[in-house]
Order: sequence, then structure tokens, then C-alpha cells
Amino acid sequence: MRAVIILMVLLNSVVRLEVPAEAFAVRNGVPASGFAFAGMTTLLQNEGSSRGNQALTGVVNENLPSKVKQLWSFKAGDEMKASPVVAGSTIVAGGMDGWIYALDLNGKLLWKFETGNGIEAPALILDNTVYVGNLTGILFALNLKDGKEKWRYTTEGQISGSANWWKTGNSIRILVGSYDYNLHCVDAATGKVIWKYESDNFINGATACVDGNAIFGGCDGFLHVVDIATGKASTRIDVATYVPGSAPSDGGLTYVGDYDGGFTCVSITEQKIKWKYKNEKTQLPFVASAAVSGDRVITGCRDKNVYCFGKADGKLIWKYNTGEKVDASPLICQDKVLIANMRGDLIALKLNDGTPVWTFETGTPIFGNPAVAGGKIYVGGQDGTIRCFGR
Repeated sequence: MRAVIILMVLLNSVVRLEVPAEAFAVRNGVPASGFAFAGMTTLLQNEGSSRGNQALTGVVNENLPSKVKQLWSFKAGDEMKASPVVAGSTIVAGGMDGWIYALDLNGKLLWKFETGNGIEAPALILDNTVYVGNLTGILFALNLKDGKEKWRYTTEGQISGSANWWKTGNSIRILVGSYDYNLHCVDAATGKVIWKYESDNFINGATACVDGNAIFGGCDGFLHVVDIATGKASTRIDVATYVPGSAPSDGGLTYVGDYDGGFTCVSITEQKIKWKYKNEKTQLPFVASAAVSGDRVITGCRDKNVYCFGKADGKLIWKYNTGEKVDASPLICQDKVLIANMRGDLIALKLNDGTPVWTFETGTPIFGNPAVAGGKIYVGGQDGTIRCFGR
């Protein structure tokens, strides 16, 4: 079965699967040893993320509006698959036209930068620098203020997932996966390679960075845990056939969806699968990356449903049918969950029971999760438009 899936993935280099990618940057910046998952906080300037933190848990400390309307829109040159990212007063989003766009909070273009190929991976914004990869496999570092290039680093395969970061000693390391099978670790200031870790297939999602470890699922079906200081594998766990998204980690547990319709909780500390959910009737892919908060984990599926599981035991708490497949990853915003689907619906649900608070039809498919900042919601669409919603 694994050989069949690998063949499917190789064909993906010719006919590319529609998989979202997430950008991530935030606050757990002090390294620790082992698998304690304690978590500490280091604030850097102008951080921006669409998954809320380095552990990729999809939690945003924002309260969603009780109802929304469209406030403005900005038309880019092609599809917007990458999630927009907000840092301070700047919105950054990459398009399939190969351009990076920086807007102010009113939708005015501040600058744009041409990368030469389409962009699926949302940006990482860290310390006044934008880090973003394109489908040629080039990772760019741009000045957040004016978009001027600081450096570029070239991998040997497309980059579909966002970069992440970790502080080791006095230096900051940028980590990004590539279709060349490698997780690349480069110096944030210079773009010089520090190490490369080779997996057995494409790396499509982003890497969670937790307590000195890089954690990611690959198209080889393994969950990899790599020491960020050395680039050496701490362990790898066989979880699926093809993991298309990112692997959020919380409290020693990591959550991965797969292309065979499975959603798995892995105990990193015990190095084993803790529980697994699979709808045997549909077996449709879990492409979205999960969001984790409190005792719950939320994810979306191509069977059109949003699922809420008990984090520790996998018990289904609630599910909500959105009416169309869900590739965009959910966000947990305090007591609500924000979801987008491939029909173009933005949906706010109550976290406790999954009942809808409001829905808004954008009219265009949404691949990447929205960004939420300052009471506003920012989202890109297949029609090449970035939209802002609020009261």
C-alpha cells in the first residue's frame, strides 16, 4: 500500500494536489531538552503567524465579531492559496502569480516583490523580516518595511509549507521543508545552511518547533522528530501513508491527518499512536492542519465536516457539516472556531458545541485559513482577491 501511495505522490510533481499550507511564527523561543514540552516565551519584533505559535496549534487570542460584513478587498494577479499573515500594521500574502503583496490594514498596497513562481506557503514574519518560499523551491528573506531582498536560499524542490523558527543560543534558525525530501535549517540573518535532514519523500506541511525539536509529518507517512541543535533524528513514528498538512503539538501530543481519511494522535513522549479516528464510510482526506486548545482538537475534512475530538482520548464531541470540503485549517479564537470551505463560506462556530454563530459567503473557494487580528478577518480566495471582514 505504501508503494502505491508513494507512486501517487511522485505523480503529484506533474499534477499537483490541491493542499493548503500554513505559515507560522510566534512566541516559544527558548530551547529546552528532551520531550518535556514545557514552553517558554520570548517576544521578538513584528511577529506574524496564521497558526498562532511555533507549535502550530492554531490558537489566536482574538475575539471574533458577533457578525461580519466585507470592509474592503484587494485584487492580486492570480489565485491566493497561501494564508495571509498580519504583523503589526502590515498584511503579507503570496499569490500564485509569484508575487508577495504587503498591504496596510486598509487594503492599500505598500510594496510587492516578484519571486518568479507561484506561492502556496504563507509567510513567516519575524523580527521585521518576511520569510517565504515559492514553488521553485527558493526561500526568500525580505525586509518587512519595504520588501527589499535580504537573502535567498535555494532548495531542490518546491516549498509548499511555511517556514518556522527556533532560537538556539544567540542565533535564530529558520526551518522549512521541501519536495527535495529535506528539512532545511538555515541561519535567519544570513540564509546560510546549518544542516539538512533527509526524509523518505516530499515534505508538504510546516514543521512544529517545540522544546528544541522540529516535528513534522511527511509524504513518507512518518512523523519525524528532529533535534534542532544538531539536525539529527530523535525518533520517527509510522503513522499513515501520506501526511499532507502540518502536525500541531501540545502537551506531548501531536496530531496529524492523512490522505486515507485518518486523523491520528501521537504521543511523542511515549513514541506511539495514542488514538486514531477514521470514517470507514467515506475515507476522504484530512488535508487541513488541526487546531488544539484546552481539552479539544478541531480539524476539517474533505467529507465537508469540521470535527471536534477530545484531545486525550479521541472521543467525538461534535461535528458540523459545512456543505463543502474543508481544506483550510481551523482557527480557535477564544470561545469560537473560525472555518472556511471550498465553496467560499466563512463560518464561526461555538467551540463548546459546534453550533454556528454566523456564516458569510465570499463566493470563491478558500484554500488557506484566514488571519484574525484587531477584530478583523483577512482571507485570500481562488479569485485572486484578499478580503477584509469586520463589523
